[in-house]
Amino acid sequence: MDITVHRPGELTAADRAVWTALQSKAHLHGSPELANPFLSPEFTLAVARCRRGVRIAVAREDGEPAAFFPFQRSITGVGRAIGLGVSDCQGLVHRPGFAWDARELLRACGLAMYEFDHLAGGQGPFEAGASGSFASPVMDIDQGYEAYLGQLKAKSPKFARSTLAKERRLGRDHGTVRYVHDERDPAVLRTLMEWKSAQYRRTGRSDRFAQPWIKQLVGQLFHTRFDQFAGLLSVLYVDEIPVAAHFGMRSERVIAQWFPAYDPEYAKYSPGLIMHLRMAEAAAADGIAYLDLGRGQKQYKDSLKTRELTVSEGWVALRHPAAIGYRTRRAPVRALRNTVLSRPEFFEPADKLLKQMGKIRSRKKE
Repeated sequence: MDITVHRPGELTAADRAVWTALQSKAHLHGSPELANPFLSPEFTLAVARCRRGVRIAVAREDGEPAAFFPFQRSITGVGRAIGLGVSDCQGLVHRPGFAWDARELLRACGLAMYEFDHLAGGQGPFEAGASGSFASPVMDIDQGYEAYLGQLKAKSPKFARSTLAKERRLGRDHGTVRYVHDERDPAVLRTLMEWKSAQYRRTGRSDRFAQPWIKQLVGQLFHTRFDQFAGLLSVLYVDEIPVAAHFGMRSERVIAQWFPAYDPEYAKYSPGLIMHLRMAEAAAADGIAYLDLGRGQKQYKDSLKTRELTVSEGWVALRHPAAIGYRTRRAPVRALRNTVLSRPEFFEPADKLLKQMGKIRSRKKE
């Protein structure tokens, strides 16, 4: 196995085509997780325009590309998954049957360690370093929207009935309900980011859109459009007024949910849930196999899901001072966070406190 490391601009068009083809055929070879748009060359290249240290390792067998491994590297040799902190699917994209040694790969990439927090399933050499595994709910629509809706009604009849009734009530109270699956108006994207920032502040969470590089990344992806990858802005309107929106990405077969939000003035109608059902209907018509709702415990995800994927977090490392120091700093924080998130008796008081702090901050700004 021959491994070479490239800056993003050095990746040839031929190599990018092979990378995309591996994703396109992943479901045929029993690795559908590799089709996730977060694992696409376009996402890696977009991150590279916003962040330093992006590199792509290409592993070749008999002179042909067999695997692609994107990562971000610090000056001390600490490697992180591409877009760590905002990426919901990470790992190495490879041909069927490809085998690799994680530490051999690290040495070839000049890395002391590699950290991940949403490692895709089937990444055995990396999974050996996982410190925890987590559910990532999905909405299966490969059999069509009516089949999905039938499953939803069978699993949660009250939820399905209530959501569909709220859509009708929204129309009666405020006017025509209209859904746009692929909105191209950047003004609506700005509205979505404003809603999301307000939601982060309201719930006491860190505002991702306060970080310039994340706003830049979303803007880059909004304008990225290829047959097998695109940024996707989906919007629910009432009489031409946006009431819910979502920005994510699509590959040939997968939509990755990323930034959903809605106008709180319409909260009683659950516009976000209505939008997700409309999105599933439109995506099914486009030949999408499933919507990946992403890691995280949320009631709406539990209501909408048909099954769950598993993603992992952790790191693989060489015996190196940089790796030891980094893990010493990061491990206790990560362990504490996961304990809080996984234990209702800890999570509920912490969540309540964060929301109270968010309200206090909002009052101060007023």
